[in-house]
Amino acid sequence: MQNEHPLSDEILELAEQALRDGKPFMVYNNSVYFLDKTDVYFFSTLVEAKSFAADNISDHDRFHVLPFNSIPDLLAKIPYGEQLHQPPIIDPDQNGLHNRDGNAFTDALIEHFESKTISEQLNSKNMNQENLQYLSDNLKYMGFGENLKAELEKNMQEGKPEFKLEFFNEIGNKGFEAMLNFRKSDSTDMYFFNNYQATLHRSNGDTVEQTFYLNKGKGVTAKEAFNLLDGRAVHKELLTKEGQPYKAWLQLDFDNKTDKGFEVKQYHENYGYDLKVAVGKFAVAELNDPDKEKALIASLQKGNVQSITIEKDGESHKMFVEANPQFKNVTLYDGNMKMVTKEAMVQYQVNGTGTAKAQKEDIADDKKKDLKPELKTKPEKEKKAEKTLLPKKRESKGKGLGVS
Repeated sequence: MQNEHPLSDEILELAEQALRDGKPFMVYNNSVYFLDKTDVYFFSTLVEAKSFAADNISDHDRFHVLPFNSIPDLLAKIPYGEQLHQPPIIDPDQNGLHNRDGNAFTDALIEHFESKTISEQLNSKNMNQENLQYLSDNLKYMGFGENLKAELEKNMQEGKPEFKLEFFNEIGNKGFEAMLNFRKSDSTDMYFFNNYQATLHRSNGDTVEQTFYLNKGKGVTAKEAFNLLDGRAVHKELLTKEGQPYKAWLQLDFDNKTDKGFEVKQYHENYGYDLKVAVGKFAVAELNDPDKEKALIASLQKGNVQSITIEKDGESHKMFVEANPQFKNVTLYDGNMKMVTKEAMVQYQVNGTGTAKAQKEDIADDKKKDLKPELKTKPEKEKKAEKTLLPKKRESKGKGLGVS
């Protein structure tokens, strides 16, 4: 089957504009298989490009600097059909799923399989090989790496009606494992990756689990699952029962457990959380550069804890930040990953955000909000949840977290 070039027409147009703007250094995320426009950045000097790549390297993203002087030169340096990353990477975020958790390549593969008739699927050995290639690529895009391909192929060749693959990775001092479930079609030899049970072993010894469902190979990626189990929120594009797309922040409710894990809270667009506004309240140096700002917002939307530099009163402070949609703000950590209190956060806000008095009043209001749930009756809290977590969640009994 013909492969798609990792550089789309949209990215090539961005590269042409970058050359016209005097920015001949492209920085791209080489932990993905095919590039999305949110994975590439352009800079005027090699120093700027290398600095950006170094500042944004993490457990989930690796950036490579590529100088180029023309579009043919760029295409020659990333040939047709060639993978972007050099050695195989097994960290749980090597995916480029940005548009409804998929990309053009994944969608094209799905359409290719669905266009085949049942007889073609039953009688074509090539179809089985394409099924293997699709599933192995899907594992890669979902963040489970390439090391499972041999075991995947072995199980498919044995013709098992269903089988499981085990994945494990350690991020920092926390172990993340997943049991991936595959099932054979009742009418063809095709296999499908339906869901996976993710388990996070926290540093304090606690273990949390959740089942995540896939829809045509799309869903919560491995790194996003890690972030959700670690208590952070992830921004996703989802579908209503009627198939209409909408965006929402997802967060696990560890106080309410089901047989498949935990209830999932959704903070819909109408909830009123604006991540850019929340980050913009602080003197974050990365916000002064459009490319760095784009990378920062994209990383926070994945649920990552992202390093930032706050410049205040002539001093630079290396800190960390994560999205906090529930309270419509962000959570700050110092250089040692110690959470910054609400009172101390005021000193890092930009000039002009408001007077110190007004900021302290905001903090006081937040404290009042924190106390309000204790004064309300249970029915009132449930009514409030129904109003804020839009759209209304589907019945989760017997369900895990999916995006369909």
